[in-house]
Amino acid sequence: MRPLRVVAIGGGTGLSTLLRGLRRYVAAAGTDPAAALIADLAAVVTVTDDGGSSGRLRRGFNMLPPGDLRNCMVALSEEEDLLAKLFSHRFIRGDELQGHNLGNLFLAALTEVTGDFARAIQLASTILNTRGRIYPATTANTTLVAEMDDGSFVRGETNITASKRRIVELRLDPPNPAPLPESLCAIHQADLITVGPGSLYTSLITSLLVDGVAEALAVAGGLRVYVSNLMSQTNESLGLKASEHIERIYNHLGAPIFDYAIVHTAPFSAETLKRYTAQGASPIEVDIERIESMGIRCITGNFASEGEFVRHAADKVADALMELGRKDGSAKRSA
Repeated sequence: MRPLRVVAIGGGTGLSTLLRGLRRYVAAAGTDPAAALIADLAAVVTVTDDGGSSGRLRRGFNMLPPGDLRNCMVALSEEEDLLAKLFSHRFIRGDELQGHNLGNLFLAALTEVTGDFARAIQLASTILNTRGRIYPATTANTTLVAEMDDGSFVRGETNITASKRRIVELRLDPPNPAPLPESLCAIHQADLITVGPGSLYTSLITSLLVDGVAEALAVAGGLRVYVSNLMSQTNESLGLKASEHIERIYNHLGAPIFDYAIVHTAPFSAETLKRYTAQGASPIEVDIERIESMGIRCITGNFASEGEFVRHAADKVADALMELGRKDGSAKRSA
């Protein structure tokens, strides 16, 4: 069987964690690409962050926020590489540098030199020798606007995340920002496409609202997989079951786009549950029967890594995706 072409869509910690797992299946530099399970790996990354170092650079340099893209580069690079560690370094001193990330500053400099943010991302990826291509979801300077459950509107990702109200609908301003043609091409050619894990609205839906992305996913020949979140998030998904996450995505896009869902069904430790309950969060309830009634087949198992924070176990999720891709990915494209 030929190696797979894979596209991962999303943002935040969820996407970089997933990419770290998928990276193992991409041929390293100097090795035979035909021997790898993934022939081509592309990440389509949300670019609406307006907080922290990314937000400061966005305002000061009138550029797109580099943070999520930088994290994806590091995830796809050789982990022992000193450059990757430097890209992750955050300054803790200096009035102007404190809080900034070296990788973010490097991308800001490359953007000024090239005059092209997308080009800067590609050059930085080459320097880090990443095992995959990284695309911003759009190069348009867009702002998130959320309608809340009390009818109010909140602008900006940081303000939306800080709000105590529940999100009802998410929009981009200006609407329908243009995608990179390369990202749409990657979706059309992919054998396997993943969406998630990540914050329901500010990482996932925001990426899918870019002009042409939903349409590309609706007609994609590759296998389309939703990777469900593990824990609820205050105003984005509190109280929502796994099927309701998918329904929120479908409501925004106006079309079904998933063939499979990877869902965590193993119990969490009492210590983890106590810690998250104190923060007002809880495990996502997985209602398999409801998900499968939507025409989506569930892949169940233990996909979590418990520590100070609950994260997806990158290797376990990647292994499940590769098994799925080998079994059904190419078969769907050939159908």
